[in-house]
Amino acid sequence: MIGGGLATALADDGHDIIRLTKSATSSPHTISWNSCSHSIMKNRQMEGLDAVVHLAGEPIFGRWTDKKKESIRSSRVHGTERLARSLAALRTPPKVLISGSAIGIYGDTGDCEANEESLLGNGFLAEVCKDWEAATQPAADAGIRVVQMRLGVVLHPNGGILRKILP
Repeated sequence: MIGGGLATALADDGHDIIRLTKSATSSPHTISWNSCSHSIMKNRQMEGLDAVVHLAGEPIFGRWTDKKKESIRSSRVHGTERLARSLAALRTPPKVLISGSAIGIYGDTGDCEANEESLLGNGFLAEVCKDWEAATQPAADAGIRVVQMRLGVVLHPNGGILRKILP
C-alpha cells in the first residue's frame, strides 16, 4: 500500500519507476524477484538506478503463530539482506537504498515519545526491526547511502489497519 502510493506520487512528479515484484513479468518497468532467492543478482535492469526503495515484508496482521513470526522475520531480514547484497554487487549501484523499518524497533515506550536517539526496545518486533536494519549493511559497505524509514501504523481506508477496524 505504501509502495503503490509512493510509486504513483513519484511517477506523477516525472520520475521513472521500475517495480520489483513477486510476479513473473516481461514489462520493461518491472523486475521479477523472489525475496527468498537470489534471482535479481545479475539483473541488468538494476544497473545505474538512482535510488531503490525497499518496502517488502510479510504483513504483521493476523495470529502470530511460530510460522507467521518466522515469515515476518524472514521476509524482512533475509529479503533485505539479499537485496542489499544484490545492489552491492552491481557495477553501477544506486546512490541510495531507502529501506523500510518500523517504529516497533523502540518496543513499548508507554507515554514516552521515541525518536532516533531513543533506546531500542526488546521483544519480537523490536528484534526483527534491529535485524531488518542490520540487513542493509552490505549496501552500506559498498558505499550506497542507506536510509532506514521507521514507519508507524498505516491509517488509510483502503488498506492497513484502518481498513480492518473501520467495519
